[in-house]
Amino acid sequence: MTLSIETPALLFSATSLILLAYTNRFLTIAQIVRSLKKHYDEVHTKSILLQIRNLNLRLSLIRYMQLFGVLCLFLSVFAMLCLFVEWQTSGIYLFAASLLCLLTSLAISFWEISISVTALRLHLSDLEEESKK
Repeated sequence: MTLSIETPALLFSATSLILLAYTNRFLTIAQIVRSLKKHYDEVHTKSILLQIRNLNLRLSLIRYMQLFGVLCLFLSVFAMLCLFVEWQTSGIYLFAASLLCLLTSLAISFWEISISVTALRLHLSDLEEESKK
């Protein structure tokens, strides 16, 4: 099997956009946590504390998503370097590792999104219960 130097380069645009989306997610959640923390300092309620814990878990997952995304880019660059100096086998293995990192990042992203959806459904169920009263 042969691999051209352009193949690992294909990951750059996709991975860069994914990392940008992850960073936006991180910044949004961090802002919500700061707001909830301020509100929790004023009114100590368990629901706010649970929301902060949920968001903290999501922030940790986003950090791992970013880590594997950056590792994907890093390994792609090394794969391209190996292919450039005609170390075909090393380039193939590094590119495969890069794809695995991207897959891991996307899997963690799916996990984080499912946590988010579950939290939103719980939040909306509280509103539905109040509207039925």
